[in-house]
Amino acid sequence: MKKILLQVLLLAAIAALVWWLYSLFNTPLEFERIRKEREAQVVERLKDVREAQRAYRAKYMKFTPNFDSLIAFVEHDSLVLERAIGSEDDSLAMALGQVRREKFRVAVKDTVQFYTLGGDFNNLRYIPFSIEATGELQQFAMDTASIETESKVVVPVVEVFAQYPTFLGDLDKQELINFRDYQVNTLSRADGLKVGSLTATTNEAGNWE
Repeated sequence: MKKILLQVLLLAAIAALVWWLYSLFNTPLEFERIRKEREAQVVERLKDVREAQRAYRAKYMKFTPNFDSLIAFVEHDSLVLERAIGSEDDSLAMALGQVRREKFRVAVKDTVQFYTLGGDFNNLRYIPFSIEATGELQQFAMDTASIETESKVVVPVVEVFAQYPTFLGDLDKQELINFRDYQVNTLSRADGLKVGSLTATTNEAGNWE
């Protein structure tokens, strides 16, 4: 009887050791897999916000720091575009003034192609997977500023940011701590994904690019 009990205990100990070794190697791999999948979708949403902001700047010569105004712009505003009446490749027509340019209006939502909104422009403001990570929808942090360049030109800038815990916060805590520490302290990168900058003219580049 004692021998059987010892065998059962030994098998249980072996099973626990196997599970511990599996978790030891699988946890970092699973964290990386999910992190990459989520980052890809956050990046796509950031690209959508960037395109909306660029359209806003094209009309108003500045960015907006407010998602309400940005979403209202996309849903209800329009852009003034130009098109040529006649062929600009026809040098004779150009010389005779037979080619003219005409301005026309197009709804913003018909000029900007969005990929992650599912037909709801209000989704522009929300960070994908934020419900899973924090228990509630989280908005991107967004702000604007103006920077004077060396040539004394004032340039509008925008920054849209999602900190890592807002979309990874439900994953393994230690793996997340290690990842954030590596990004910030080893690579000197931001503690999250973002487009643009409030301190430099980056042409709204993403920090993943």
